[in-house]
Amino acid sequence: MRVLVVEDERRLADLLEQVLSEAGHTATVVHDGAEGLAVARRGGFDVLLVDWMLPGLHGPDLVRALRDDGYATPALLLTARGALGDRVDGLDAGADDYLAKPFELDELLARLRALHRRGSGGGSDVLRAGDLVLDRGTRRVSRGAVPLPLSAREFDILALLLERAGRVVSRYTILDEVWDGDTDLRSNSIDVHVAAVRAKIDKPFGRRTIETVRGVGYRLDPAGG
Repeated sequence: MRVLVVEDERRLADLLEQVLSEAGHTATVVHDGAEGLAVARRGGFDVLLVDWMLPGLHGPDLVRALRDDGYATPALLLTARGALGDRVDGLDAGADDYLAKPFELDELLARLRALHRRGSGGGSDVLRAGDLVLDRGTRRVSRGAVPLPLSAREFDILALLLERAGRVVSRYTILDEVWDGDTDLRSNSIDVHVAAVRAKIDKPFGRRTIETVRGVGYRLDPAGG
C-alpha cells in the first residue's frame, strides 16, 4: 500500500513513516498542506493520511480541492478535534474516514487497510497479464477462453499480484492485505495458497506467471508467463 502522509508535526510524521514501513507499506511524507496537495495530484497513492491543522492549507481544504479536481483516492483525516461538528465538516469535505488524536497505531493501520480495500474497487475492474484476465466485478478469472475456478482467497492473492505486476509483492503485504493480518508469517498458508493459484493458472498451460523471489515474496510476469 502506497500512503501519502501529510503531517507537520515532525516527530509524529517520522513515527508514522516508520510504522507504515515496518508494516510493509511505502510512505511518502510531506509537512505542508499546499505541498501535500501538489504531491497528491501527481497520483500513485492508494491512501492519503492527512492532518487537519497544516501550514499552507488545512487538511479538509486539501481533500476538498482533490475531490473538486476529480481525485478519488481514499483519505483519512487525523485531528485533535473531537467535536461532532468537526467530524461532520471533515467528512463533508470529502474525507472517507476520521481518527481523533491520540490514537492507537494498530487502529490506524486497520483503518488504512479498510480504506485501501474500499478504494481498490475504484480502479479498473479488469486486470490482465497476457491472456490471463481477472474481473473483479464478476469475480471471474480466465486464461484465454478457459475459465479458472479460484477460491475467494486465491482470487484476492492473484488480484493483488496482478495490480502490482512486474513488482515484488512481499509475503508481509499478502498477509496484511489478503488475510488482514489474521495469520502468521511463520505459517505456510501463504505458500500453500500461492501454490494453488499456480496450479490453476499456470500448470495446465505450461506457463510460469508467478515467480518466487526467495526470502521476500512473489512477482507476477506482466506478459502472463
